Amino acid sequence: SADWGDKSGGNCYNQTTPIEDPDFWGSDSRKSMMAILGEVFSKSRVPITLLNITQLSSYRKDAHTMIYKKQWSTLTPKQLANPVSYADCVHWCLPGLQDTWNELLYAKLFYYS
Repeated sequence: SADWGDKSGGNCYNQTTPIEDPDFWGSDSRKSMMAILGEVFSKSRVPITLLNITQLSSYRKDAHTMIYKKQWSTLTPKQLANPVSYADCVHWCLPGLQDTWNELLYAKLFYYS
């Protein structure tokens, strides 16, 4: 994906490391929406905290299911031979990413409340 510096039109297949640029914002991350949420939450009479896992998750280009999940049907050998076309780069797979979401939520609920 161009989001990850790949100009060739590739995708998440064979991505093995997260993005390390601290200023990275994926194309599906909406800075304007985050700003609006921050503004609305700051005016609330009740304390509201936003745990932005969208931005956090954008760094994990390596955490998608790629070709290692059953889609509507099992991929054929021909499809497996063309992972750039058939890799699932939308869904999250690796336990590490979801574990991170859970640990952040747990910390917020039990340590910062």
